[in-house]
Amino acid sequence: MRKSGGSPVLRRRRFALFTLFTLPGLAIASWVARTPDIRIAIHASTQEMGIVLFGVSIGSMLGIVLSPWLIARFGTRAVTAAGMACIVVSMPVVGLGAEAGLAGAAAGGLCLFGLGMGGSEIAINSEAAAVERAAGVSVLPAMHGCFSLGTVVGSLAGACCSLADVSIGVHLVLVGCIGVPILVAQVRHLSPHGRSSVAGDRTEPVAPSGKRWRDRPLLLIGAIVLAMALAEGAATDWLPLVMVDGHGSSPVAGSLVFTAFSAAMTVGRFGGGRLLNRFGRVAVFRVSAATAAIGIGCVALVDNQILAAPAVLLWGLGLSLGFPIAISAAGDSGTDSSARVAFVATMGYVAFLVGPPTLGILGEDYGLRAALLLPLGLVVVAFLLTPALGVSVNAGRPTCASSDRLCDSPLR
Repeated sequence: MRKSGGSPVLRRRRFALFTLFTLPGLAIASWVARTPDIRIAIHASTQEMGIVLFGVSIGSMLGIVLSPWLIARFGTRAVTAAGMACIVVSMPVVGLGAEAGLAGAAAGGLCLFGLGMGGSEIAINSEAAAVERAAGVSVLPAMHGCFSLGTVVGSLAGACCSLADVSIGVHLVLVGCIGVPILVAQVRHLSPHGRSSVAGDRTEPVAPSGKRWRDRPLLLIGAIVLAMALAEGAATDWLPLVMVDGHGSSPVAGSLVFTAFSAAMTVGRFGGGRLLNRFGRVAVFRVSAATAAIGIGCVALVDNQILAAPAVLLWGLGLSLGFPIAISAAGDSGTDSSARVAFVATMGYVAFLVGPPTLGILGEDYGLRAALLLPLGLVVVAFLLTPALGVSVNAGRPTCASSDRLCDSPLR
């Protein structure tokens, strides 16, 4: 990775990414923090709530499937702008639909939110990976840290709104209004030409190939993303309800526990870049996955509210670096980094497709705490696959990843 002092264009582009990573975090935490209130408003059981949340999965998969073609056709800036616009518009739809007691409208709003998230995910991560290479230092964890910072703000605001008995509709309409000027001000600083770097070098369009399925190292990285994404999605979609139904907490307390989870994710991601530069991906991810497994296991298996709060912190800290580490590893694993990032991100979104309804069905039959055994098992699998993150391929030859010092990995 080459070092760069950072031109003004690069600095503006990087700041825009920091801001735009924050926006979806703010939005997702705003409605997740109100899921206990949304469930009451639409009179949904646990399984029915899983079906409502399935709207996010449907939208996400549609967005992730269309995104590579759209990026190749219109560039990352246009796709990111369109995706973020869907996220902003979805907030009033979810809030007003839930307040009216219309489960279908709430699910439709969540589908629009998922479409925006899925549609912009590859674009913004490809842009971020390009900026990371241009800057010469690890910035992806900090950018994902901005997403987590947004979730902290959103979840705190959600808890306050729930405590003050602010209606879901008013709350989420305000979130949408806040998002508009942020989007308009920052998206213009992104690259309009696919993943072209500031220096002017161009890479090939994002276009996943069938050959990826024969790329064993990339498949293993994708499996890691799938596992960590499902574990993160389990917390994002279900943690407030796990605390309410599984540990007897109040809806406000459930929102605050989700805030603690988001704060732990934020701390882990902002501090992760330094750890990665010093110890490398393999070592950091190994510790992260083990920490996440301990946290999820305690929340799932120990019926104690006092223990659940610190366990949630371990859950968040452990997951914080999983997705950015895997995305960075995928981008470094070959010359066609855009297509590799797209492929791995698509595998991750499989978790968002099957996660919410699966956990809802398991939660209806066995309880939400028991349903957490699924993401726990997948995190253990990701821990076992950790050496795959130490493989980097440059022009077909294994090399040391730019941010990984562990060049004696068994898979090298």
